[in-house]
This record gives sequence, structure tokens and C-alpha cells, in this order.
Amino acid sequence: MKSSEGAMAMKVLILNASPRKNGTTTKILSAIKKGLLKKHQVEWVDIARLDMKPCVGCLKCRPDKICAMQHDDAHIVGKSIMEADALVVGTPTYWGNMSGQLKVLFDRCVPIFEYTNGLKIKHVQKGKTAMIIVTSAAPFPVNLLGSQGRGAVKSVKTVLKAGGYKITNVLNISGTNHFEKHSKKLLKKAIKLGENI
Repeated sequence: MKSSEGAMAMKVLILNASPRKNGTTTKILSAIKKGLLKKHQVEWVDIARLDMKPCVGCLKCRPDKICAMQHDDAHIVGKSIMEADALVVGTPTYWGNMSGQLKVLFDRCVPIFEYTNGLKIKHVQKGKTAMIIVTSAAPFPVNLLGSQGRGAVKSVKTVLKAGGYKITNVLNISGTNHFEKHSKKLLKKAIKLGENI
């Protein structure tokens, strides 16, 4: 599929880990989506609305390369991750980490990102790109602490790097309680990020 400029359009998957329909994370991701739609196909997933059970640690996914639990939304989103050319992951910061719902999805999708073949680790998504958006109420520069937004960035990056993704952009947005003060500038930047994928 080609875009209006003649370049090959990609399929981009946006994982929105915010439970808030009008929260900062959702607004930033919506702006990125607006930019993306000028050139690419976009699929949007609201993680908080998925019907999925947490990982039970059975480890059957390691040799089988698929989660052994009863089929649910984690399997469906895992298939979307496999089919997407690029990933945009957005999450609010909870205790210096990603949201619990996003962590459940990632725990259920281990073989979608990596698995071992003998002594070798297979990075399943190698060659694909990803972008990380993290928001927190912590003001700048407190959001740069590991116990705040930086910790959330690190946790998402750990999963994506295990998958072999090249991280192209990271936004660590602070002071979400005062988002409206800077919203115009941030949303404009987000649209540009989407346009430049």
C-alpha cells in the first residue's frame, strides 16, 4: 500500500495504556495518530478495556511460542503486534512503572517479543521501530527520576528492546495536572512525531 507521497505505508499499532478516555496519555497518542494517518494505516488498542487474565507463570509459552492460556484479548493483541510494522506505546506512570494493564499484556505476550532457541535469544520483532510515550503528574525535573517517569520509560524499553525494536522517540511528559498550559505545544509536537514515522 502506498501513501499519497508514493512511499510505502506502514501498519502502525498504538497501545494506549491509560484507563482515562480524556487523559494526557490518550490526548498525546491521539495527536500522534492524527499525524500517522497522513501516511500510514493505524490500529488503536485501549489496554484498560481488554478482557485478559494475568500470566500464571506456567512457562509453556517458552517452548510452544504462544501463550497456553485460554484464548482472550491478549492473544488477539499479540497477533496485532506481530502484524504491525511499528509500535507506539503510551502509558501513565504508576509507581515509577508502566500501568498494570500494560504489564499484564506484555507478560502474556513474551513469545511475541522474544524466546530462546537453545542458548540463543530470538528477538522476534527485530527490524521494527517503536516509540514510547510516558506521562506523569510529577513536575519537571522530578519526572526524570527513576521512581517517576524515567522508571516507566525504562520498564517499557526493557520489553521493546527484548523484542528487537529500534526505539526512535521517547517522550517523558511531566506535570499532567497542568497539561492545558502546554497542551498546544505538546500536541503539535506529537502530530509531527506521527508524521515523521
